[in-house]
Amino acid sequence: MIKKQPNINFGAAILFVIFGLLFFVLLYRFISIQITGEAGGEILAVKAQQKYEKERTIEAKRGTIYDRNGEVIATDTNSYKLIAILDESMTTNKKNPQHVVNPDKTARELAKVIDMKESEIYRLLTQLNPKTGEKPFQVEFGKAGRDLSNQKKREIEELKLPGITFIKDTKRFYPNGVFASHLVGYVEKKETEDNKTESVGMLGIEQSLNDVLTGKNGKVNYESDIWGYLLADSKEKVTPAVDGKDIYLTLDKKIQTFLEDSMSKVNEKYKPKKMIAIVADPKTGEILAMSQRPSFHPKTKEGISETWHNEAVENSFEPGSTMKIFTLAAAIEEGVFNPNDLYKSGQYAVDPKSRPVGDHNKGQGWGTISYYEGVLRSSNVAFAKIVKEKLGYEKFRDYLSKFKLDQPTGIELPNEAAGKIQYEWPRDKATTGFGQASTITPIQQVQAATAVANDGKMMKPHIISKIVDPNKKDSVEKTEPEVAGNPISAKTADEVRKILEDVVSSPKGTGYKLFNIEGYEVAGKTGTAQIPKPGGGYLTGRQNLFFSFLGMAPTDDPKLIVYVAVERPQIDIHTSGAQPVADIFKPVMKSSLQYLNIEPEEQAKVQYDIIPSVIGASTEEAKNNLSKKGVNPIVMGKGKKVIDQLPAKNTKLMAGENVVLLTDKEQTIPDMTGWSLRDVMKVAKLGNLELNSVGNGYVVKQNLKPGSTFKKGDYLIVELELPSKKYTKSEDEEAVGNETEIESEEENMEVQD
Repeated sequence: MIKKQPNINFGAAILFVIFGLLFFVLLYRFISIQITGEAGGEILAVKAQQKYEKERTIEAKRGTIYDRNGEVIATDTNSYKLIAILDESMTTNKKNPQHVVNPDKTARELAKVIDMKESEIYRLLTQLNPKTGEKPFQVEFGKAGRDLSNQKKREIEELKLPGITFIKDTKRFYPNGVFASHLVGYVEKKETEDNKTESVGMLGIEQSLNDVLTGKNGKVNYESDIWGYLLADSKEKVTPAVDGKDIYLTLDKKIQTFLEDSMSKVNEKYKPKKMIAIVADPKTGEILAMSQRPSFHPKTKEGISETWHNEAVENSFEPGSTMKIFTLAAAIEEGVFNPNDLYKSGQYAVDPKSRPVGDHNKGQGWGTISYYEGVLRSSNVAFAKIVKEKLGYEKFRDYLSKFKLDQPTGIELPNEAAGKIQYEWPRDKATTGFGQASTITPIQQVQAATAVANDGKMMKPHIISKIVDPNKKDSVEKTEPEVAGNPISAKTADEVRKILEDVVSSPKGTGYKLFNIEGYEVAGKTGTAQIPKPGGGYLTGRQNLFFSFLGMAPTDDPKLIVYVAVERPQIDIHTSGAQPVADIFKPVMKSSLQYLNIEPEEQAKVQYDIIPSVIGASTEEAKNNLSKKGVNPIVMGKGKKVIDQLPAKNTKLMAGENVVLLTDKEQTIPDMTGWSLRDVMKVAKLGNLELNSVGNGYVVKQNLKPGSTFKKGDYLIVELELPSKKYTKSEDEEAVGNETEIESEEENMEVQD
């Protein structure tokens, strides 16, 4: 019998202890994983996701969009993406499942929290891979499961649904809501071919500079076992993400807010079909504000279906009489505009083969008037004659190109339209001069207007101030002001501005009262354009027009250009179509000038003077004496001697008031347009006329023609309207002219004011 060696027994005991310890370690590890669902401090579902993705992507941060002063307009913020784990192998402890166990309950509960029907959620949770016939490892919930806030994430977590988890993500945040929405654009998450999502800019700057904003994703590569777990001795290969560049716009948040607020008020009050507005710096071409209605909220997309277009850039239309600014500038530059030259207003035959051009008051015109008055009254005939007889068609066409009205401006926004110059027939050539036939965009008008506001230098409009690369220190791409052309001289620009100021300040101007701003001199031009209808012709009715105003201030050295257009506002018979336009232009221009610290002009104190007697003096001597007193002498007659006056001597009058003088021969009626009833009564009393007045306010119509003689006892009938309605008649006549032009070839009226 062989005796066992003691050292063999000792070795066996040691091996027993070692294997026993290993067994208990493995047993503890197994039980721990079953209870916690974690291994190495990591959730197995997350490790499984790494297995599924094969490599982990490091998301690049999309660049932030700022206004000119660094105020955030669009930026990325944290969000969460909802996923459901369907693979049963992810559950190692049935008491703590890590996959969706009950699709019915999960669909029912999730439908209460996310914007997806219960039936659709259930379909996703029970779908099979068509190729393998097996459940996918995980599913996502499309748009309804993306961009979830932290609050929404907590709501879902409180449901305690097995297999429902989240991946940290980002979403685009627009803190200002409806704010230059078509200019800024928005971002959508789109699925890629490899079942990943990427942010894609839609509309505006988000679209046109999508590549600049997007940056480049990084990634982490690693070695793994067959289960996808990171091997203990492997090394991660990291390619860092390159964040997108930040963009600073030329927009000013304050001015943009002024514009959005005014447009919202007008939209609510008048419910127009469409509105467009632009605020620009004429010295640099920078766009300080741009908006439109309908608009949309970039987060919710509410309103986006009403229009996908940036109307200021992507849509061209017949501009109406704002076009007369550039026709006038061309004529002055060529030296063919004499403001004192006379012409017969009313109608004008451009071409015997086509309808004559008519003034906007049903072709009646205002008799023989000066071209200066024709500009103030926005006479279509005046501008048709300027194009045909003074400039000539070819020269005028040259100026359309000089003002670049036949090509896109090149602003940094997508899908810019070029407009279309309709220049085949003589009538189209002439009517282009007052804003018909040819189409141009609002941004083209603003660019052209910078030449008038900026002493002849036309500035290219731009919306990008600078682009900053956050990945590189001191990496800044600045946009410098760019001169787009010099269509006119500084002298011409100054003269045009002075005439346009009279359009606003003179009682004969179409912008009188409506576009005056207390403390600031405004130069500008009204526009009333017809709207083409499908199949030819134009829409009829006083509401079916496109009302606009293109103005600049202060006149001497404009700091701002503001363009406003309102299509088909719902106005009553007593409201001018220009009123909604003025309700945007005036508060935006005034608030913006004050915000920019442009001081208003000092208002002169009202001065009174005692009127002397000029009875018995010669007509010329009387006029000179009264003019020196600062009052306005009105002569009734062609005689050389004054035989009566009103007000009488020693009356206290303000500067600028009318003093009516009656002469000894060929007593005539003055033009009383814009007069108060008090001044009309002076004429009636001096001429021994029977006065009848209709309405209240200021004179818009008189029965006795200016310059005609009268007899004692003749009837003088005047029609008056309140200041807010003073030019409503003109607008009404335009509407009638619209109907006349379309329905009757014999009347041949144009409707542009």
